[in-house]
This record gives sequence, C-alpha cells and structure tokens, in this order.
Amino acid sequence: MIEDDRTTRMRLAAYLREQGHRVSEAENAADMEEIISADPPDLLLVDINLSGKDGLTITREQRLVSRVGIILLTARDDQVDKIVGLEMGADDYVTKPFDKRELAARVKNLLARIADIGQAPQGAPAVDYFGPWCFDRIRRRLVSAARVEALTKQEFDVMSALADHPGQTLSRARLAEMMGREALRSNDRMIDVVVGRLRKKLEKDPVNPEWILTEHGQGYHFVDPAKV
Repeated sequence: MIEDDRTTRMRLAAYLREQGHRVSEAENAADMEEIISADPPDLLLVDINLSGKDGLTITREQRLVSRVGIILLTARDDQVDKIVGLEMGADDYVTKPFDKRELAARVKNLLARIADIGQAPQGAPAVDYFGPWCFDRIRRRLVSAARVEALTKQEFDVMSALADHPGQTLSRARLAEMMGREALRSNDRMIDVVVGRLRKKLEKDPVNPEWILTEHGQGYHFVDPAKV
C-alpha cells in the first residue's frame, strides 16, 4: 500500500490484515520500490495524490515491468484521472471516502483473477498481441492505442478460447465446453451473440471481420496473427 496519509494507511492496512492479507506499507514511491525489490507483491494499492512521484506515474512504470494488480485510490472524483489511470494499466479505481468492505471485496476479486492466470496451463501467454490490439488476460480487456474495451466474463472466455487456438475452427459446442457450459446445446445462439459483441469491440467493420471469422456450418476461428 502506497499512501502518504499515515492515519489512512495504518487503518486500512490493519483492516486488510484482519481479512487475512499480508500488507506492506509505503509512504512514497521510493519506499515502495525498496519494499517490492525484496518482496514483490501480488497487488498494489496506490494513492494517486502522492508527493513526488504520483500514483499515475507509479502505475505506468510498474506496468512496463510487472503484471502486478493495481488499484488506484484518490480523493478526487475526477473522470479524467480515472480514464488515464485505467489506460496506463490500473485494474481498478476507488474514490475516497470509500467503504472499507467494498475495497476489501475489490482486492479479493482482483487477487482471485490474478491467481486464475497463474494457474493457467503452462505456456499459455498472459497477454496476446494482434494487429492494433493487446489482449490483456489479467485485466480482462482489449487495449489499443485509441481505446480500451473491457470484456464481460462470457466475452473473455470466448476470446481466450479463440486466441489459444489461432487458425483453428472451434464449433459452438466446443466453445461452450471450453467456457464450462457443457450442457449448452450446439445450436444455441448464445455463442453467436457473444462473438457478435466481441466483433463490435475489436473489428473495424463487424459485418466484415478481420480477426474472428465464421466457418459456416462449423463454427468460428481466430486468424493466426503470425500468418497475417
């Protein structure tokens, strides 16, 4: 936790410890860097309004070298700060004053997502790059220079399945199975709806897609970026 208000930092750290987390405290970026060099964390709680190196700068620098989870804290309800923070790679954003239970729930959920990525089959990439896009699996989103597209759970599951099998056609039934929905009928249109939503987010022209292609009567396949 990087927070320059000592009272806020100590109270929040104590509460998170009560929830079973191991918490290290830092007043500024220099203290944080010393701590994480010896004991890399799973998640950073970063106050945006730090003296010296601020929270946005910390977020940008950490995202270049680490996949650590990042939740930004700020007293300012500033939409620009929120957007900039998320574009720099923060996973979440909480405006002070906040409910400690809500923050603890966000911490728990983000740690669970990070753990899921860590338990992925060996060799599965955490981040995929194709065309103008970065598929960020930890933060469950598609990122380009122009915009950030958050993914729902269903969209993330379908995108992961397709990106893990580039150039291979996956039937609706196979996609449903890979999503953990084995009972889904192969003619159910739910997969089509999810693919349609994905195309709206990542394709220049969703009607004439470049990345997620339809194989009529068979299913869908994701174009292999290495062969484009």
